[in-house]
Amino acid sequence: MLTIGQWRVDERSGDIARGAERARLDARTLRVLLCLAEHAGEIVSSESLLNAAWGDVAVSQDSVYQAVASLRRLLGDDPKSPSYIETVPRLGYRLIAAVQREAASQPAADSSRMPSAPAPRPSNRSRGIAVLGAVLLLGAAVIFWLLHSRSGKIGATPAHASDTAPARSLAVVPLLDLTEGMKDEEFADGITEELIDKISKIPNLQVTPPTSSFYFKDKNVQVAEIAKSLRVSYVLDGSLRKSGDWIRVDVRLIRANSGFVVWSETYDQPKSDLLTIQDDIARKVAESLRLSLPNSASP
Repeated sequence: MLTIGQWRVDERSGDIARGAERARLDARTLRVLLCLAEHAGEIVSSESLLNAAWGDVAVSQDSVYQAVASLRRLLGDDPKSPSYIETVPRLGYRLIAAVQREAASQPAADSSRMPSAPAPRPSNRSRGIAVLGAVLLLGAAVIFWLLHSRSGKIGATPAHASDTAPARSLAVVPLLDLTEGMKDEEFADGITEELIDKISKIPNLQVTPPTSSFYFKDKNVQVAEIAKSLRVSYVLDGSLRKSGDWIRVDVRLIRANSGFVVWSETYDQPKSDLLTIQDDIARKVAESLRLSLPNSASP
């Protein structure tokens, strides 16, 4: 068990906790965090994090950006004024929070030497009462399950819940700012709003308003949960990056009831008039979605 800043990290399960807050890291993100913790206070390159988390799997450094962004959201870290993970431009990342490893608890020295007293054997009557109680409890559990499973009140998952959403319904969640230093959040939010505006003009498509979509900004919520909360069949998410004089926006359309990506695209634009870029990218995405979304009654 590790303590990183105010968070306790279970290295085996990936669970992290801070007071009443609880979250679970996926395997890759956990490896990135553990690699940073192993080299706390040191600069760790993106290549080192790639090797630690993905090994021989061929992925780009975007995967590291996504993992670090996810960690920051979960830890409640501000990339502009970090208390956990610091971005070192062109070099990598550094964990600046204090790291402590909790020692495994040891049994008391004298207790291991003392012979344990034999447990008293239960009487036949006690055993009979225990067996009868177990049978009654099991029977009650079976009856409860049968009654509620038939009424549909038990076993509903977020994925199944989205089946009741309108077939042509969509939510655009705020784009992740993955630029160096993450200083383009306002621009990423602007693209998100333009996307909502342009996509909402597609005929017969229901699109959630910005106020609903931006509720999930900086929250680590699964697509199925977002779709369930907003009652939509599709979720559009993406990210913003910059390289020199170019801006890159990646977007993907996810089908909520399966979690599959049904469409994705990358848009590269020269950095010029930012408002024009927002409008142009949103228009292109809306046109692609117009052709990609089903026209049938079911998603």
